Amino acid sequence: MDGFAWLSVLWLAPVIGAGAVACVPASARAAARWVAFAASLVTLAVAVVVAVRFDPGGERFQFVESHSWIPAFGTRYELGVDGVALVLVLLTAVLVPVLLLAGWRDGDRAAGRRPVHAYVSLVLIVEAMVLMSFLSLDILLFYVFFEAMLIPMYFLIGSFGDTRGPRAAVKFLLYNLFGGLIMLAAVIGLYAVTAGGASPFESGTFDFRAIAGAISSGELTIDAPVANALFLGFMFAFAVKAPLWPLHTWLPDAAVHSTPATAVLMMAVVDKVGTFGMLRYCVELFPDATRTFAPLIITLAVVGIVYGALVAIGQTDIMRLIAYTSISHFGFIVLGIFALTSQAQGGSALYMVNHGLSTAALMLIAGFLIARKGSRAIADYGGVQSTAPVLAGTFLVAGLATLSLPGLAPFVSEFLVLIGTFTRYPVAAIVATTALVLSAVYVLWLYQRVMTGPAREGVRDLGRRELAVVAPLIALLLFLGVYPKPALDAITPAVDATLTAIHEEDPPPTVPVFEAEQGGGHR
Repeated sequence: MDGFAWLSVLWLAPVIGAGAVACVPASARAAARWVAFAASLVTLAVAVVVAVRFDPGGERFQFVESHSWIPAFGTRYELGVDGVALVLVLLTAVLVPVLLLAGWRDGDRAAGRRPVHAYVSLVLIVEAMVLMSFLSLDILLFYVFFEAMLIPMYFLIGSFGDTRGPRAAVKFLLYNLFGGLIMLAAVIGLYAVTAGGASPFESGTFDFRAIAGAISSGELTIDAPVANALFLGFMFAFAVKAPLWPLHTWLPDAAVHSTPATAVLMMAVVDKVGTFGMLRYCVELFPDATRTFAPLIITLAVVGIVYGALVAIGQTDIMRLIAYTSISHFGFIVLGIFALTSQAQGGSALYMVNHGLSTAALMLIAGFLIARKGSRAIADYGGVQSTAPVLAGTFLVAGLATLSLPGLAPFVSEFLVLIGTFTRYPVAAIVATTALVLSAVYVLWLYQRVMTGPAREGVRDLGRRELAVVAPLIALLLFLGVYPKPALDAITPAVDATLTAIHEEDPPPTVPVFEAEQGGGHR
């Protein structure tokens, strides 16, 4: 590393872009959009530089920056990136310019003097806060941005969605603020533990690496009841944001009543902070509590997998159907995290990326279709492929990715999660596989009802801007489907480091032993 503050530049680029948008005259809507888009491309360029310079075989946390922030609280401005954070940073940096293109006209529908300026600025601010959540190595710093990102998301849902957007935005905010309040109590409790008499630290600290290292080495021991309470405080907030069944009820409304681009920003980017937090903070800070609650959480994850798929089958609203598929997919991610095997956790981290890409493709293409006819009802469509073959074809590819068809990116991650889970929780893995059949039902049935049959009325095919949105997503789904090695090369060392830190090993393979008739031996 050359000592340059790449990570600070990474998250500050969209902040500076939002500031630049504010300086654009109110009448220059097109200029505001292009300034925001340029800022998102700069962020993507910096993320690519970080990815290229990242050494999978080197230190776990790289590009580390550490500066004093609030010495009295033992908290620092400390950033760093490992393999799991890196792939999520790349996902965020790739999706934001795509979403700005997809929502190019979204700000025009809102009231106010500078609606376009506000819309693109809010998207950039969300991007900056999500990036900071992935990069933070200080627990308090992480918490600040974990909560702060709710405010711009609240305005994106409430001010730029449909007429029910404000109500959905309030529901989104209340659920997540309550989860954050519980987490705040846990953060304070963790600080108190590190400041206690049995702590190896001179005073309280929020340094994630120091706390995790002390717990791993046995220098810091947290009493089981306290550790369980702190774990549940963190886990509750992450489960709300992820969302994990039964804390998911805010998601369908927020996804349906916001713009498609905002819905993707929420489900494909913001919600990943919840599953990322489970993998980094819950597992590594509270290993014994993780083992204690893993069976319960895995049960909830499996219920979410099956529930989300079943409810999706019964939907009559295209966007609500896609929202419920995400609940099912988040169940797979959580299942992989708490199976506590290298395959399952590696697959879970990769699933975060692949779900982001597949959900973005499916929801944005559905949004383009709905914008043409003005209806979300499945019954209002039919025969779209006869007049818009490119739209129908890309919708089919995105749908097949959602059902984890081999050759497309989600298959690899879902397969790893199921294989890794089966070695430790075979019943959970077997029940979760039912979602493979259920997902085929809701995806193919949706395609059949909307895209096939006689055309009800002509639907315009995708334009150049819309193709520019869809093409990179489809390309990435195909690339990661046939060659996931670059992502797994970055993820695997980070996952292995997590399991090593909590002293967890993969279960040994079970080899059947057969009686040999000759010689009475075994083979």
